[in-house]
Amino acid sequence: MSETSQQFDAVIDTCRELFIKKTKDYGTAWRILRLPSLTDQIFIKAQRIRSLQEKEVRKVDEGVVPEFIGIINYSIMALIQLEKGVAEQPDLNADDAISLYDKEVEATKDLMENKNHDYGEAWRDLRVSSLTDLILQKLLRVKQIEDNKGKTLVSEGIDANYQDIINYAVFALIHLKEE
Repeated sequence: MSETSQQFDAVIDTCRELFIKKTKDYGTAWRILRLPSLTDQIFIKAQRIRSLQEKEVRKVDEGVVPEFIGIINYSIMALIQLEKGVAEQPDLNADDAISLYDKEVEATKDLMENKNHDYGEAWRDLRVSSLTDLILQKLLRVKQIEDNKGKTLVSEGIDANYQDIINYAVFALIHLKEE
């Protein structure tokens, strides 16, 4: 297994552990969220990261790591919502939610490995601030696609953008751990 693959798994293990704990605390209340609501939640987290990267003073004593974890988990929830549709009430038990989480992670990791092969792990030369900007750009694209009722003429769909967001956030967390 490649180093990137192992690092990806380690980051996802942390995210998954938090997802499981929050599922125990809150159930699957997130199942009622419409896609634009999830997109906006991810956008808020990415904006906070960018703000923290630019400001000298912090008024809330939380760093960027929890925000990147949140971006990953909310993006996985969004992929689940794309597949299953929005529910009127929480309709998944914890085991089913975790199984769907794992399925989306597997597909996203496959995409990462394929792109890593083609791009030669170019992400390793990117700064965390650049990864943050790429996440924000992808979110603005998702918002535009949502405003277009999910239709694109030549571009990737919403799911591919969420997968890229997950992978960029994983890469940022790998960089932060290596610093």
